[in-house]
Amino acid sequence: MTCCTLAMEHMLNTHSKAELDSILKVSITDLHNIFESRAQKFDEFFTELLKTSKRDFHQMFLQTYGLLYEQNSYLFVEMFAELEAYYAKGGIDLSASLDRFFRKLYQKMFQVLNTQYTFDEKYLHCISDHMEALKPFGDVPKKLTIEVKRSFVATRTFVRALFEGRDIVKKLMEILPTNDCGDEFMRMTYCAHCKGLTNLKPCLGYCLNVFKSCLFKQSQVNKEWSNYVDALLLLITRLETSFNIESVVDPIDIKISEAIMNFQEN
Repeated sequence: MTCCTLAMEHMLNTHSKAELDSILKVSITDLHNIFESRAQKFDEFFTELLKTSKRDFHQMFLQTYGLLYEQNSYLFVEMFAELEAYYAKGGIDLSASLDRFFRKLYQKMFQVLNTQYTFDEKYLHCISDHMEALKPFGDVPKKLTIEVKRSFVATRTFVRALFEGRDIVKKLMEILPTNDCGDEFMRMTYCAHCKGLTNLKPCLGYCLNVFKSCLFKQSQVNKEWSNYVDALLLLITRLETSFNIESVVDPIDIKISEAIMNFQEN
């Protein structure tokens, strides 16, 4: 059943479909842009945080340990490189990475404090194999490994999740309204115009039913999207408290220096 002349209905149909496309595009584009900007900002923030920590670490250790640090700085450069690589691409076992770092540091410190002796690789591997029992660095390696792993995993997951959200929204933008949807939207919006009732608005129930029909495909992801948002909010809460990467990365120079002092005191 038409609400106007065929010519008028055709014109209104074309206009209303363009209007509906615009409404949906603007709404979804805004959401896409929010995810895009937030993901980029957080990514830039965490990347810069690592760079700053690495720079501060170098300055602090150079000032504190001087030539000794310069001669062995590659150990710490490798450690930061692995942290940066994990954040950028994943695929690195952070626990194993930090274990290797502290083993190498133990071997190097053992040599530095016993320069009157020469140790072969077999001997150095032997002493590092007993690190867990001897705890030359105290509890620092264990605590730092736990803190680094949970904060880096949570941070990387959060940023990746924002980019995934952006991509999902982008795919939703590609779903176009059906012809039936356009017809229903036209009837709801413009039928009253043909009777001269240009200020008459559709009732809420009618409007909701039309959009429920129009957005049927998009609504199929409602449950998954709600779960996704809930998971993001939970992750944000963790990142603000126990998984806060700033509280781990900022003082990493102090914590590793503490480990070295523990070794010197033992």
